[in-house]
Amino acid sequence: MDRSIRISQRFSLYWFIYCILLLVALQACQSSSKNDTQARQADLLELQPRSVKFLWREEQFMEEYDATVSTIMLDEAYVDSISDPEKAALGYVATFIGNECAWDGKATASRSNLKCKILTALNLGYQCSDTHLGFLRKWFRDDKAVLKKLESCPTIPDGATSQETFDRIDLTVADGKIAIAYEVTGINTREGKQWTWKATDLFIYQNNGLKLVKAEKSDPVITDFEWDVP
Repeated sequence: MDRSIRISQRFSLYWFIYCILLLVALQACQSSSKNDTQARQADLLELQPRSVKFLWREEQFMEEYDATVSTIMLDEAYVDSISDPEKAALGYVATFIGNECAWDGKATASRSNLKCKILTALNLGYQCSDTHLGFLRKWFRDDKAVLKKLESCPTIPDGATSQETFDRIDLTVADGKIAIAYEVTGINTREGKQWTWKATDLFIYQNNGLKLVKAEKSDPVITDFEWDVP
């Protein structure tokens, strides 16, 4: 009889411990799920809906050239309030199109000191630097196509024989998505050709990262040109 009581008491103790452990595990799962949901919600809350004219051009007099030059202008107030996902989307687009890029001093043998206007404004360092590409690879870590394209990061300064540059960049943020619409002008001085095209890249922001989900580009409009020699 005493043995039966002891077995019953032991079983009750084991059952009590099991119930306690089960309750703790359930609470941990609920807490983790709640934290994940809050994290996803926090991610989306960072992307405030807005439309921004980020880049445009203005004619400005440049003393060093003694001439009026079409100059890239940026919305500096927007840059001061930009979120990291928006910075990553703009940084990606700016990687492959010229934006007043020039060597910071004499070009190094590794071409590692190319300073570009957009990357400088976004505090991403030199073109193709560890700062620049490291930031983009972090945000696009789950986008294999983007990561592959970043392996061919170009270093083309202003004044190159063939180059492209932005004329306009507009950014729209809505519903966890970032759309960047831009216009580009290209030129090849050797062939006497110039061209223009437009594009829109759509990025989705999820799991604290970015993915390029759509890229639309118009056919280029190509024309001939001749230098005016005084």
